[in-house]
Amino acid sequence: MPPNCPRPVCPRAVRWHQPRPGPRPLGRQLVRLMEVSRLPNVTVQVYPFEAGVYAAHSRSFVIFGGDAPELDTVHMEHPTKSLFLWDGGQLDEYAKMFERLSQLALAPVDPESAPESHESRDSLSLIQHVMYTL
Repeated sequence: MPPNCPRPVCPRAVRWHQPRPGPRPLGRQLVRLMEVSRLPNVTVQVYPFEAGVYAAHSRSFVIFGGDAPELDTVHMEHPTKSLFLWDGGQLDEYAKMFERLSQLALAPVDPESAPESHESRDSLSLIQHVMYTL
């Protein structure tokens, strides 16, 4: 069984305020994001600008976990190297940051539900809005 892959997404990934690659590449990226969100082990959420700055934004990290908690690992990428953390206390801190990001993010993309059933402020609605404005 593939690992569960929840992914809060920074709004900059779907709302470009800086020079962007153009409507076609951005549209394809958003369509791909929607396709990936249909996978049973992937959850896509958009973290809105309105939620403000959160400490976890200062670094990108991935938590690798599974059936054996003693093998859980946090992976962080830096410009010059990658860092892996195995310490229980550090794992707990990153798990808390990830949980907080998920709580602050918009409701997850549920591509199986009908468009009219979506809340006005959920991740799918925001992604679709950006797609339609390209």
